[in-house]
Formats: sequence, structure tokens, C-alpha cells
Amino acid sequence: MRWGFIGASNIAERVIPSLRKIAGQELVAVCSRSAARAQQFAEQQGLASAHTELSELLALGLDAVYISSTNEQHAAQTLAALDAGCHVLCEKPLAMSRADAAQMIDRAQTAGRVLATNHHLRASALHGQVRRMVEARTIGRVHAVQVSHAVYLPPHLQGWRLDAPGAGGGVVLDILVHDADLLRFLLQAEPRRITTVTRQQGLGQGQVEDSAMSLIEFDGGVLAQTHESFVARHAATRLHVLGTEGTLYAEGSLTQAGGGRLWLRDEQGEREIPVPTVDLYEIGCSAFVQACAGQGAPLASGVDGERSLAVALAGLASAASGRAQPID
Repeated sequence: MRWGFIGASNIAERVIPSLRKIAGQELVAVCSRSAARAQQFAEQQGLASAHTELSELLALGLDAVYISSTNEQHAAQTLAALDAGCHVLCEKPLAMSRADAAQMIDRAQTAGRVLATNHHLRASALHGQVRRMVEARTIGRVHAVQVSHAVYLPPHLQGWRLDAPGAGGGVVLDILVHDADLLRFLLQAEPRRITTVTRQQGLGQGQVEDSAMSLIEFDGGVLAQTHESFVARHAATRLHVLGTEGTLYAEGSLTQAGGGRLWLRDEQGEREIPVPTVDLYEIGCSAFVQACAGQGAPLASGVDGERSLAVALAGLASAASGRAQPID
């Protein structure tokens, strides 16, 4: 496929090398609101052209686009790309409202194109192993999950994520969406209610939160506790799945690195479960490319993106009201 990139972003710089590992992909051009940034990005990434107008990019006869612009632009850019006949791999959150997300999903179905959300944590070999062990009831019936996705936002990303609520800034729309999607993936169940508390702990400005904790209630009675943070220096991410017959404990898997360590604890004691380190974006992009060819489905669909967005928006509503918020 011929690819265009909407957004000359840091994450696009990570995705492009992984995409180049997949046979048959031609990386063509980039579009950014900044002409200087677009040109610099094109030169650094070996793309043929740089644009500031989306219509110019979409006139190049592309087969697919990867959208990694600021969040408030996702919906309009996705709709334009779908109307131009492109398959779309969009960064999370899929949109800023559920209505926009639903329109994106409907438009993709009407156009006969694939719409996918770049929820990269699904590609982790460790998370795939946890999902299989949960499904096999290796630890009995799962009754609770704890997620600690507390990190320190690096200086080069400390821009709109910390001071621009209109662009989708804040830790909830940046990280809780990932945790919500991962929980749906691991449990194969839907979230029904969320209680969230947000705080500013030193980086967030104005109305933008940099820390959040949530309690999410899932179908089947599973309770999930999540912690998202932009201010946790030197912290290791953790995932703890508690069952009636044992627990699964992972460290370092909630990152872009594709690694981590996993342990099983049960009546036989504690033992490490070996899992390989993988290129999350190569796996995710490969699944997307295959789906565009009519083979299988993307790791996270547009519908999956809408569901994780629904959790995040309900979390923000809960934080604002001080009450539990239902998730339709």
C-alpha cells in the first residue's frame, strides 16, 4: 500500500521504522500544519513530499493513512481520508466525542474501508499470554485487576498534553484509554461503570489533569483499579490479575518497548513465565495491512477505539461530578 502520514509527530517517528519492516509498503508523504516541520519530517523519514493542506496529501492516490495529529483533529481528518478512499489507522483517542467516533465507524463501513485504532498494548506477547491464561482459567475465576500506568511525561512531550483541554490534553484521554482497551482485551468483557478521581500533581496546567485513579466495574463482576500519571519519575509499570486460584503479575509491559516480565503465583509457588520482547508497531501495522487486504481484522478496530473513548469520557464525567458514571 501507498501510505501518507497526517501529523509529523513523535509517535509517527516510531511507527515508520516498524512499518518499513512490512513487505510491500511504500511510505509517500506527510501533512502537518507547520510547513517547516513537515519538510523536516519528510527529509528525516525519507518521504517524497511534505504538505500543509490535507487535500493535497489525499490527492496523491494513497491507499492508507496513519493519523497522529492532536486529538481534536482525528475525526475530521479520518472522515476526509475515508472519503478519499483510504484505509485509516488512527491514534487514540479515536475522537473527542462518542458521536464523532460513531460517525467515523459508520463512514468506514459505508466506504468499505478499514478503520483501526492504534492501541499498541494489544500487540504485546506478554499481554497475549495473560489473555490466554485468563481465558483458560489458569488462575481460576478472575475477580480483580490492578493497573499502574504511572510514568513521567518526557520534556519533549510536555506541550499540549498538559495545557490544552480542547486538544484532548490530560492523562485520562492519553493513558486511561489505553488501560481501558487493555482491560477489555484481557478480560473479554465490557466495562459498565467507572468512578474516577483526578488531580494536578505538578505538571498539569489550567483544567488539565496529570494524575488519575479509577475503579471500573466490568460485566461478570470483575473490579479493575487503574492509576495513570504523568508525574511518576522512575516508576515501573505494573499489571496484576487476581483470580480465585492464583495471580498473574507483570512488570514493565505497559510501555512502547514491547517487553516486560510475567510471573504466575499459585499453590505451587511463584514462577516466571517467559515471554519474548516484540516490536509492537510492526505487529499492529502488519495486522492492519492484512485486514486491508481482506485477511482478518486489525488488533483494535474503530469500535474498540470508541469503547475505550467511552470509558475515558465517563471517567472525566465522574471526576467532574464526584459520582460513579455509567458506561453505555
